[in-house]
Amino acid sequence: MQVSKVLTLAHKEVLEIWRDKLYLVMAFVFPFMLMNVLGFGLSFDVEHMPFAVVDYDQSQLSREYSHKLMDSRYFDYQGHLAQEQDADALLKQGKIRFLLVIPPEFSKRLLQGQATAVQAQIDGMFTYRANVVKGYIAAINGSFNQQLLQTWLAKKQGISAQQLQALLSPVTLKTRYLYNNELKSIWSTGSGMLMLIMLMAPAMLTALGVVREKELGSIYNIYASTLSKSEYITGKLLPYVAISFINLLILTWAVLVFFDTPFKGSLSLYLVSGLLYVTSAAGIGLLISTFVSSQAAAALIAMLGTMIPGMMYSGLLMPISSMSGDAQIQAHLFPGMYELQLVWGTFLKGQGWPELWSNVLVLAAYALGLWLLAVWRFKKRVAS
Repeated sequence: MQVSKVLTLAHKEVLEIWRDKLYLVMAFVFPFMLMNVLGFGLSFDVEHMPFAVVDYDQSQLSREYSHKLMDSRYFDYQGHLAQEQDADALLKQGKIRFLLVIPPEFSKRLLQGQATAVQAQIDGMFTYRANVVKGYIAAINGSFNQQLLQTWLAKKQGISAQQLQALLSPVTLKTRYLYNNELKSIWSTGSGMLMLIMLMAPAMLTALGVVREKELGSIYNIYASTLSKSEYITGKLLPYVAISFINLLILTWAVLVFFDTPFKGSLSLYLVSGLLYVTSAAGIGLLISTFVSSQAAAALIAMLGTMIPGMMYSGLLMPISSMSGDAQIQAHLFPGMYELQLVWGTFLKGQGWPELWSNVLVLAAYALGLWLLAVWRFKKRVAS
């Protein structure tokens, strides 16, 4: 392989990209827009859920109960309603996500030592959020019950609040969240988007860049030239790796500034692994370009072939250990899983080379393997 030929071809490719303004915009603007749309849109935080209250009791105790929810940061109080039927339109329009119904004689039954039932009508259209809201309400309800029991025992037994707390809850649970102590889903999803977008964009750009030559007919110049297959593949690959690596740096800046995600780990590990990852992704695009001859087909295959594995088999939406056995095997076949571990490890866990060097080796093997496959698949002749 002659380096001068490779560099000449890479220079020619850069000039072609620079002259095609639409392609240039797609190379840099598309990943940035995708990062912001998916990063801000794909949030799993359940906060500020709008709700209303129907209080048939109108007692001090019922007001204390409803205030438990009104004072919570997870809920957004929208007002009291006279009856349940008044909430139908609000629920259908999505202006409230659940309705709290406090029955008549709520206070009277509690003061007489009898059980009573408060109803929470939750919008079940979004099942995940509905289950989370149910958990929030159950926790607040449990806290209210414990408070009532402590008050009653304090009056009957004359025991202090501290003693009652120790008797009723002898074991307390102190939860400490590691790596994302504020439980901000945007820290995880925002940085996770780096893995997804830098898998999709380089593959699509590279596939389009090669197939465009087939459509324009300029590929015949390559067929007639003295360039070897490895020189051609390498020369085509280099500009797209460079563009993708610049994109990676821009998107990393966006994650740090827009999503306020901390970076705690090794910068050298992140940059080296990022370069290998975008090389692997561009290699996927090169491989796709050897199978198709139209830009539409190349874009579609590159988009679907990288987005679905990146979303489903990388650990972005579900931990790999929670997947079925077959799904775990598939996850290990795609580079997204290794890159996601590197991104989360360096951004959130403060990890470095000692913990993640094996992932870097896997990405290097992917890059080399895809380059060899693309060289093997590329034919310097017109397809018969």
